[in-house]
Amino acid sequence: MYAISDNFRKALTTSHRIVTKVDAYYDGALTKADIPIADGSVSVDRGSKTRRSLSLTVADLSYLPWDATDPLAVYGQTLVVSRGIQFANGAEMVPLGTFRINEPAADVHTGPVTLTGVTAEATIMDDVFMVPTSTKGYGNCVQAIEFLIRQTIPGAPIINLTAGARNPVCPVATWDAGGDRWDAVVQVATAMRAEIYVDAIGRFVLVDLPDPLTTPVSWDIAEGEGGTLISASRQMSRTAVYNAVVVSGENAAAETAPVLGVAYDNDPASPTRWGGPYGRVPKNYTSALVATQGDAQSLANYMIADLTAPNIQTSISAIPNPALEAGDCLRVTYAGRKELFIAQSFSVPLTAEGDFPITLRGGKEEPA
Repeated sequence: MYAISDNFRKALTTSHRIVTKVDAYYDGALTKADIPIADGSVSVDRGSKTRRSLSLTVADLSYLPWDATDPLAVYGQTLVVSRGIQFANGAEMVPLGTFRINEPAADVHTGPVTLTGVTAEATIMDDVFMVPTSTKGYGNCVQAIEFLIRQTIPGAPIINLTAGARNPVCPVATWDAGGDRWDAVVQVATAMRAEIYVDAIGRFVLVDLPDPLTTPVSWDIAEGEGGTLISASRQMSRTAVYNAVVVSGENAAAETAPVLGVAYDNDPASPTRWGGPYGRVPKNYTSALVATQGDAQSLANYMIADLTAPNIQTSISAIPNPALEAGDCLRVTYAGRKELFIAQSFSVPLTAEGDFPITLRGGKEEPA
């Protein structure tokens, strides 16, 4: 979660005036400040290749782009979006992301102007490999990730927030011309048992896989007086819930033999346990960056915890918390229960009237 003041945290349970700021930039220069918006939202999703995406409506038809350098055109223009709370002595704003503009459109007579935007993962995706590209010469995983990202965005901030700033040796892997550069970045991050995304302030961040039982709680959501939970609905899903993972690696560049690692949900108390009523639902993962038997088994053990986490969806009606990040741990107290979840996805409205639905994953009853 983005750092916020105690006053901001308290204001989430009370009525305050919501303020949103949208500024347009082109080639690093501010071109239009405080764009007046009619509606919009920022979606944040751990399961998406672009962690953050923007949907925006501007009523003023003069913002419809006609020329390549107009503030809302698509030739490298970006929008910096934040949302906050107005206090008596000023507003406290929380960043929601920097978004490359996609697909502005409007009826040229009546408007409004609508557009979408995505964070910088999309810039890396667009820059497919023009020639075969290898990690050869980059001794560890973070160096390889820096190489892959900074070929596209020189000077991009890359932050390693894994436990102990973990940075293992990177095996040699090669991607063909035309390959997806961001997929390559994610493969290297996965090989070091981490996930990578662009955060609200534009950094490429490497983090550990979140676990509701070990990740510090970022936000308490409770029903009743003084709580932020107004209503909640609960839905379970089998989507993307597995009970075994098979990790295989074959690295021709390193001239190593194929390796295999397998991990199962063997917890006898787990509703998704392998061999139980849930059935057999394995997932296969293959990577040239898995070079040894130990790497394969370690990665399988790492992946199984997230793959077995159930999808629980709850919808929350409350003053939205723009400081939330996908992967944050939430404590939810409702219906006589107290459970810990990982925030899988949510949508932050840019107007005061919008809802704040959150998809939760990996629910665990909080230990006494």
